[in-house]
Amino acid sequence: MTFLPLILLFVVFYFLMIRPQMKRQKEHRNMVAALSKGDEVVTNGGIAGKVDEVGESFITVEIAPNVKIKLQKGAVQQVLPKGTLKSS
Repeated sequence: MTFLPLILLFVVFYFLMIRPQMKRQKEHRNMVAALSKGDEVVTNGGIAGKVDEVGESFITVEIAPNVKIKLQKGAVQQVLPKGTLKSS
């Protein structure tokens, strides 16, 4: 009986902290795996651009006409809807 509060505390931590973080990691992995040429992305550093080339662990992003940078796939924070960069 003395361990019951400790076990309940662990269960609460699991459902409030650990499980949602695992879900976010899984969603990010799936998003990065689905990257393709032409996707508009935002990096962790806030750089927005269009994916020009997709490799095994790196992608090339065009951030301005004839300006391309190479990034790790994990640096992509968000995939934007098509046409977002043209409207801004």
